[in-house]
Amino acid sequence: MSGARCPCGSGRLYAVCCGPLHAGAPAPDAESLMRSRYSAYVMGLEDYLRATWHSDTRPAAIELETTPPPRWLGLAVKAHTPLDDSHATVEFVARYKLNGRAFRLHESSRFERVDGRWLYVDGEIRD
Repeated sequence: MSGARCPCGSGRLYAVCCGPLHAGAPAPDAESLMRSRYSAYVMGLEDYLRATWHSDTRPAAIELETTPPPRWLGLAVKAHTPLDDSHATVEFVARYKLNGRAFRLHESSRFERVDGRWLYVDGEIRD
């Protein structure tokens, strides 16, 4: 996938966008982490999702293997709001299809930087 466009919708190549983060590089900011997590959902990278989820809120299991799987259609970042050096929010809309029906996930997510790495804490679903 290194020569392909990144699934996160940045318009950049995967190899210079989410690829390095998936390989272990720290995200420079909360928006980059959120985009890389969206790409991880698209690509089925459960280990990455677990590693970037805050330990206080990380679920015991992430159920990526659903039948039928969702088909991710795109990501739109609405806002990235740094609150201080270690906290930020990102509002986004992720579109997907499941069983032929289109859905949108509109969420405001909270992120925290712990030991120099941004982590997903939780999110509030919006209408």
